[in-house]
Amino acid sequence: MITVALLILLLPLLSFAIQIFFRKFIESKNGEWISIGIQLTTLGLAFYLFAVMIGHYDPHFRIEENVTWFNLGNFSLEMGILIDNISVIMLLVVALISSLVHIYSTEYMKGDIRFSRYYGFLGIFTFSMNGIVLANNFFMIYVFWELVGLSSYLLIGHWWEKNSAADASKKAFITNRVGDIGMFMGLMIIMTVLGTLNYQGVYTGIASGEWEGGIGTLFGGANPHTLLTWAGILLFMGAVGKSAQFPLHIWLPDAMEGPTPVSALIHAATMVAAGVYLTVRIFPILTPDAMATVAFIGGVTAFYAATIAITQNDIKKVLAYSTVSQLGYMIMALGTGAYVAGFFHLITHAMFKAGLFLASGSVIHAMHHALHDIKDHDTDAQDMRNMGGLKSKMPYTYLIFIVASLSISGIPFFSGFLSKDAILAGSWAYASTAHEGWLASMHMAWILPFFGFGAAVITAFYMFRLIFMTFFGESKRPDIFEKMHESPKAMTVPLMILAALSLFFFYTIPSINPFSTHGWFSHVIENPGTVVNFGSTFNLEHFEHANHEAHMPAMILSLIVATLGIGFATLVYLLKKVSAESLASKLGVLYKGSFNKWYMDEFYINGIIRPFLKGCDAVALFDMEYYDHYLINGAGRNTKKVSSGVGVADDLIVDGAVNFSGYIFQWLGWSLKFIQTGRIQNYLIFALIGVVAVFLLNAF
Repeated sequence: MITVALLILLLPLLSFAIQIFFRKFIESKNGEWISIGIQLTTLGLAFYLFAVMIGHYDPHFRIEENVTWFNLGNFSLEMGILIDNISVIMLLVVALISSLVHIYSTEYMKGDIRFSRYYGFLGIFTFSMNGIVLANNFFMIYVFWELVGLSSYLLIGHWWEKNSAADASKKAFITNRVGDIGMFMGLMIIMTVLGTLNYQGVYTGIASGEWEGGIGTLFGGANPHTLLTWAGILLFMGAVGKSAQFPLHIWLPDAMEGPTPVSALIHAATMVAAGVYLTVRIFPILTPDAMATVAFIGGVTAFYAATIAITQNDIKKVLAYSTVSQLGYMIMALGTGAYVAGFFHLITHAMFKAGLFLASGSVIHAMHHALHDIKDHDTDAQDMRNMGGLKSKMPYTYLIFIVASLSISGIPFFSGFLSKDAILAGSWAYASTAHEGWLASMHMAWILPFFGFGAAVITAFYMFRLIFMTFFGESKRPDIFEKMHESPKAMTVPLMILAALSLFFFYTIPSINPFSTHGWFSHVIENPGTVVNFGSTFNLEHFEHANHEAHMPAMILSLIVATLGIGFATLVYLLKKVSAESLASKLGVLYKGSFNKWYMDEFYINGIIRPFLKGCDAVALFDMEYYDHYLINGAGRNTKKVSSGVGVADDLIVDGAVNFSGYIFQWLGWSLKFIQTGRIQNYLIFALIGVVAVFLLNAF
């Protein structure tokens, strides 16, 4: 199984190498099928691991292999592979979505000027994501975490000649780095205290009391519970960036500038799921305060993003904010303790949201071709206000949209109903029983079910708003409508597979009860509880009992709110009983705030980026005008002046005195040379003259 896992990890890297280094050769040979074949091979291997896992049917199924990467005495780092139920399910999800995206892209990306490079980048992304899933330690996760960030940057900016795509890729990369800094700090705290980043080593170190002992030795008696809380929150910051949680959610909607298959792969099923996967791995070490923070951020994100999606007109932007909202659901579930529900929604969401993104790509693809046929290069192919009545032209795409939208809205007989119901029950149970964590101490635990059910009713509304604007009513542009047609089979077949996987029974086998989550998933995934045994801790048994009690009322209320959301969307956008324009006018500032994404981009630009840049300009001005001009250059000028004065003094006084002495002795030498001739006669004459002179002086 380790060998199979290594093949799953490395085969996409081989695909990348072939597409990048043999691009010119394979472009003329339908080389995309090399990557597709490789990816389908990894899918088959992932199915093999899944079959082995189902054969064991053991929630504690685990295989691990380690090698020491380097050893520096007391400090060593290990790299290893972990195969457990969580990683096997994630490998299958990544392999399945990646395979379908590879096939779908053969038609969607046909004729692209960087076709083979696109497939190469799909390969390096899949390799990076598989590395995160198979890692058995936090350091290895961090390495592949950064590779995922790089590969997503390359895919989002695939059409880099468009300024919007280039800007979106940079925005995604930089925003993710903010969260990654916090993650790195959390890793350093854990490594410093425990000396290991291996999952099992960290869990064991905290459970055995090694954490408390290490704190006393290294941090001078700091509170071990408080430091563990901060370590957990800092690690979670990586998930905030990668899974687009508030306030680092701003990159994901802009990332829709990348190709639509990329949106399905990265921003629906895999990359954004990496943050949720990380939270799953750190769940056992989260203290109640850390869990409350996770739950609150997830709840805020779920509700906040839903309120934005409700007014957007770009079909991919609606789905982008929907993704942010659904990720918030997953994070909130993990924060409340509904571990199984959070991970379950990660799996179900991957299927129906990938289906929605690829279905939107089908619509956009047809719109682009129609606009090309009528030679219209100005109309936005993604604006739903240019669509309408498309169900007759694109029946398969329409049906996939219906199935996936029913699933995300939480309607019975669809997978989304099972996972969302479990999440809402978890938030209800947390609100009614929470005694630990800052949310409970502030009597604010009730806000989580408010966020959850509020987001549920809005989700149902905006998804059916999208369907009614796109597929029902009269076409807004008859000239475009005439040229529209269904997408090729290479695009519609993957949609059908994802639509089928949005049905409930794939997740409840062998049970066929559409209102119960009991099945293979609930048997192989169980809540691990906490390894924290000091300070206040999460009571798993108490939560599970409350969660069971909350299941029925939460399910009934979730059905009510979903029905209300769909019903209101029907009144406004299908039956036209309520004017959307007049409703927007009455809502006034609320509508404007939602339409403008609550001005978060403006807040970042005007509140953080521009002040920061102005601060940089001020520092640069100070550096150039004051520090350089007055201090450095001024010191240079003054030194030069002093040097000039010293030079003048040296020339006039020191050198002048020396030269003057030289001149005197030179003159004396010149004068005395007439006296000191070496002739005795001259000396006798000088002596006689001297005697005469003395005689004359004495005489007078």
